Amino acid sequence: MQIRVMLVIIVVLCGALASAGCTFSKTSPVVSTPGAGTGTVVTTGSASPGGSLTTVPTDVIPSYNMIQVDVGEKDYLGVIPVIFQGGIGMIHVKKIDVKLTRADGTVQTATIGIKKGDQVELDGTRGEGSARGPIDRIEVWVSMDNGERYKTNDVLREYRSRG
Repeated sequence: MQIRVMLVIIVVLCGALASAGCTFSKTSPVVSTPGAGTGTVVTTGSASPGGSLTTVPTDVIPSYNMIQVDVGEKDYLGVIPVIFQGGIGMIHVKKIDVKLTRADGTVQTATIGIKKGDQVELDGTRGEGSARGPIDRIEVWVSMDNGERYKTNDVLREYRSRG
């Protein structure tokens, strides 16, 4: 009788362990590559620093919908390129939205085309002279034809001086 009780407890524990899986969030790589294409840019003003300049984990896109959007480095003029690099799931992409939150709280939004190589250049915060400038936050959301919307990038970009 005692063996049956121990066997039931072991089976229940094994079932509980098997059903308790681990999950993690993978961020997409950040690479700067030149590309051609067009995008639409809209800037909204907000004088108070209302945007959060800390990143959050991005969504994991299923392998059959995998795409890549690259956020380039901020150059000495404060320009940040965001480029759609395509991928296996690019035929399912309906829209790519980009949001830039500057250090002063102003927000700039843009939409990138859905063809490989399409890009938009965002006007980030510039530094002064050779001093390091403020940090800007770039977030990218991709909308798919099945109604799903994934946050693929959430990165901070610091001003690079000429030197």
